[in-house]
Amino acid sequence: MKKVLLVIPAYNEEENILKTYNSILLYNKSHKTNFDVIVINDGSRDNTEMVLNQNNVPHITLIHNLGIGGAVQTGYKYAYQNNYDIAIQFDGDGQHDVNYVSKIIEPLLNGKAMMSIGSRFVDSSSSEFKSTKARQIGIKLISSFIKFFTGEKIYDVTSGFRAIDRSLIDRFSKEYPLEYPEPISTTEILKEGCIVSEVPVSMNERTGGVSSIRSWKNVYYMLNVLLSIVIIGLRRKK
Repeated sequence: MKKVLLVIPAYNEEENILKTYNSILLYNKSHKTNFDVIVINDGSRDNTEMVLNQNNVPHITLIHNLGIGGAVQTGYKYAYQNNYDIAIQFDGDGQHDVNYVSKIIEPLLNGKAMMSIGSRFVDSSSSEFKSTKARQIGIKLISSFIKFFTGEKIYDVTSGFRAIDRSLIDRFSKEYPLEYPEPISTTEILKEGCIVSEVPVSMNERTGGVSSIRSWKNVYYMLNVLLSIVIIGLRRKK
């Protein structure tokens, strides 16, 4: 039996984190699975830490806010040190549905991929998640850049619902992008010949709290992601 860990980065998620954790416990009980959980409290300023402590939620608390990249890498370090076979990045805000975890890890269990991405866009009939027109254009642009430099088409380039195998746990525990980790890390491993699959999933709207991505950052985000992809794409293979 493979050891599976759900890594949940959380920043100011007092409204959502317990519901997310309980949904995983309920899924384990009803499906007789044993998905472990580690919440990475990324320097939250609200009552996230209190909620985690009062409900005995397994967690690591970061003294300072490291951002999504640093928080997720902390989870990968924990996964590596505790010999997990598969680590899954899973949002603490209620957007990700635990019912899709088994589907996401299937390509890894079958040896068909090293990373599996839960995608809202690979099959439009599977998800009712709505994003802004500008965000859709941005995602398509990033996808086209990744395709140009790696030869592989990734539809949901910003999805944080991702599973990785033991070899990538090892790698990401040592080196992981602090900014724009999803598209950048995906580009890096595709450039090196790793196999990445996409699995259609449905995602929910955030049920509370505020997203860490603000609209004023969108142009900055896009320019930096595209520039990073170009730099990675132009690197010579080691």
